[in-house]
Amino acid sequence: MPYTLSAPVHSELVIKKSRFIGCVQPMADRAGAQAVVDGLWRQHPGAAHVCWALLAGGQSAAVDDGEPGGTAGRPMLDVLRHQDLEGVLATVVRYFGGVKLGAGGLVRAYTDTVAQALLQAEKTPLQRMSTLRCSVPYALEGLLRREIEAAGAELLDVAHGSQVLLRLRLPQARADAFMARMGDLGHGRVAWLAPE
Repeated sequence: MPYTLSAPVHSELVIKKSRFIGCVQPMADRAGAQAVVDGLWRQHPGAAHVCWALLAGGQSAAVDDGEPGGTAGRPMLDVLRHQDLEGVLATVVRYFGGVKLGAGGLVRAYTDTVAQALLQAEKTPLQRMSTLRCSVPYALEGLLRREIEAAGAELLDVAHGSQVLLRLRLPQARADAFMARMGDLGHGRVAWLAPE
């Protein structure tokens, strides 16, 4: 089961006079990650590099920001993958200390900075959600609303026309059972519609 983080966590390492300031935090997409990186440049205008890795499905990224190719972003991304994380951004701000670390030293420095932050991070299970839409007669609206609440689902919206149209969200793992239960309780009068 994939996990995400409940809050940002920071770390800092000094290796051969270079300072590595790391952070791991929940992040949904690349646009949000880029905004964080831009903010880090404003906070650390004297930094040599701001390297980052985002593990977020199709929006994942690994950025070396001027470090030798494959020595920063990709190793950071591998740490996130190894921890079975999803929707997580890792950033490392580096202040160069005047001593070159070499490719192996850079890989270790960036992975260690991210790993140190993850040691303190609180992981939470990531639940895939399903959005369901259904149409029911007015007589079943109250029953469906009670079942939605009992299932811990979230009622997103309701529209009243010739039938009542409801849109709800619940964990994907419970969607099929919920739909089957409503089919039984509604005696076939609950019509499930394609998601929007």
